[in-house]
Amino acid sequence: MDDFSTTEIIEVLGTISFAISGTFAAVQKRLDPFGVLIIAFVTSIGGGTVRDLLLGDTPVAWMRDVNYCLLILVTSILTLFFKHQIKKFKVTLFLFDSLGLGLFTLVGVQKGIIFGLEPGICIALGTITGCFGGVIRDTLLNTIPLIFRKEIYATACIAGGMLYFGMLYFNLAADLAKIIVIVFIVTLRILVVRYKLALPRFGY
Repeated sequence: MDDFSTTEIIEVLGTISFAISGTFAAVQKRLDPFGVLIIAFVTSIGGGTVRDLLLGDTPVAWMRDVNYCLLILVTSILTLFFKHQIKKFKVTLFLFDSLGLGLFTLVGVQKGIIFGLEPGICIALGTITGCFGGVIRDTLLNTIPLIFRKEIYATACIAGGMLYFGMLYFNLAADLAKIIVIVFIVTLRILVVRYKLALPRFGY
């Protein structure tokens, strides 16, 4: 499987994960079905839109390929349909948000590589792609975004991006490196929440 097709699959999985995450976040706030769909859309496309605008890659990805919009729509509707079978909303929201974070971080890093940018900029683009959909979602839902809390969130993206370039430097197969990075970011997020780990705060 070549780089392009692997990245495309990862982007589809990330879109599904964030659509589910956005849907559950909106349901928790008791939004109507239209509001739920809006939150699902902004969660899924927000980070990629900001990334593409920064790169000058316009029209942005979801405008060029309507299939992503249809994927978000179908995923959100199915999530609403099956929501009564899911007992622990917060756990489900957290797991899909973590999965989306890992998947979309890698998509953003890959986009930077395609544009021939330096590793540091690629990692920044990965962090933006992974985090900003959630930032927009939480802002619209009147919640302090995770990236601005003491929780390790954006740091997981940065660490994952550094790990990815480290593995490429030592000539690890790109596909294997992608899987390792996704698992690393998701696992790090789970451990952070499970053991209440946080970055140190200064005296304020």
